Amino acid sequence: MEQTLVLVKPDGVQRGLVGEVISRLERRGLKLVGMKLLQIDEALAGRHYAEHIDRPFYRGLVDFITSSPTVAMVWEAENAVILARQTMGETDPSKSPPGTIRGDLGITIGRNLVHGSDSSESAKREIGLFFQPREVLAYERNLDPWITES
Repeated sequence: MEQTLVLVKPDGVQRGLVGEVISRLERRGLKLVGMKLLQIDEALAGRHYAEHIDRPFYRGLVDFITSSPTVAMVWEAENAVILARQTMGETDPSKSPPGTIRGDLGITIGRNLVHGSDSSESAKREIGLFFQPREVLAYERNLDPWITES
């Protein structure tokens, strides 16, 4: 099984959309295996956005992600990265189809509600930034055989 990181960013938390995001990912069939509410500090934001450090928008990313609480989650499924990203929609909400989180609830790129890992490698790195191994649980769901074939 693959795991991926999903963040409900400060705008999603402030707008009361945490439950909506969780519900959509659960309905898609992903399994929640880790979750926490946290205030991201400058150091964690810097590590999370390290690949953008030389970009002109870097400071804005850090300022925004540290501005209010964020919900960090680890989701698990076959192809978890792709499934989560499809459920979230395009980074630019105006290009996201209806039925996606960003397509239904987002307006601008700068306030696009959620972050999702873009690859399996990124997911491993990002999960390691936000979670200790003991904070990500392994458990069986009775409904899993109804979601995927074994």
